[in-house]
Amino acid sequence: MELYQLRGFAAVAEQGHLTRAAEKLHVSQPALSAQIKALEDELSVSLFVREPGGMALTPAGKRLLVDAERVISAAQAMRTSAKSLQGQVAGHARLGTLLDADFIRLPELLSSAVERYPLLETELHHEISGVAFQKVLDGELDASFYYGDRSHPSIVSIPLREVAFCVAAPAAWCARVEGASWETIAEQPWILAPEVSTHYALAEHMFATHGITPATRIEADHEAVIHSLVARGLGMALMREDLAQEAAAQGLVCLWGGVRLTTQLQFIHARDREHDDVIEALMHVVEAIWTPASASNAAVLSASHAPRSPDPDAGERRLSAQKAA
Repeated sequence: MELYQLRGFAAVAEQGHLTRAAEKLHVSQPALSAQIKALEDELSVSLFVREPGGMALTPAGKRLLVDAERVISAAQAMRTSAKSLQGQVAGHARLGTLLDADFIRLPELLSSAVERYPLLETELHHEISGVAFQKVLDGELDASFYYGDRSHPSIVSIPLREVAFCVAAPAAWCARVEGASWETIAEQPWILAPEVSTHYALAEHMFATHGITPATRIEADHEAVIHSLVARGLGMALMREDLAQEAAAQGLVCLWGGVRLTTQLQFIHARDREHDDVIEALMHVVEAIWTPASASNAAVLSASHAPRSPDPDAGERRLSAQKAA
């Protein structure tokens, strides 16, 4: 059956007269009569009976009119939705993520993206910070979250918030490390992220500043794994401040030395794609999620333009330079 046949059926039912229904639909009476006959043949039921005053629905016609009106209404709703989508951004966004979803406000970002850009498909890739930066630079990711101070003329970086780290040790080591010197701390096993990560660069800068080199290093490729290994007594590590404080409150770790290292969480994309529809859509969503943040967050954004010294991400820059070479 065709949609125009259902519209004809509904119009005749509403008008109760074939001629008036034909006038309303701007078709000829014979054409409308043929539509009704074709619909009745397809459904194998009679929809109307002729009366002196016009056309009346049969019992089957009354039942089927409800379904016909539902289909007509659905078609109209589809037409309305299609009009609302005209000019909408459509495409596929490969988005790099890191840290945990709540810290980077990923649920809010995805919810906003679905609401504002229903035709934009988002593909998530969880990456190590340095890898995320390189993949945006190489075009393997359209955009990404990134934390660190690495910069590149081909990359646009939008600062979002401060990321702070402190030194955490297993709770069972509290007596061992309390008041310990940096030399004693260097004798303990350390759990570090891979060299390409900002986490590793921060730790290396900290070690270099105090002239130490850990005797034993254990590599873990995810900060959640680092958290777990410290809690299980396998070594010390730089741990994100909010997670470390929570773990300390639970008696899983102890915090050492009052160390606090900071860097920036940023949203990055390739500079030559600034006016790309997909990138602009992602930036609008990021701005909607992060711009209304607190005054302290605004201070972080402002401070991001001030000179930074020393550079905790130098290790990543050296690694990139070696790759380029």
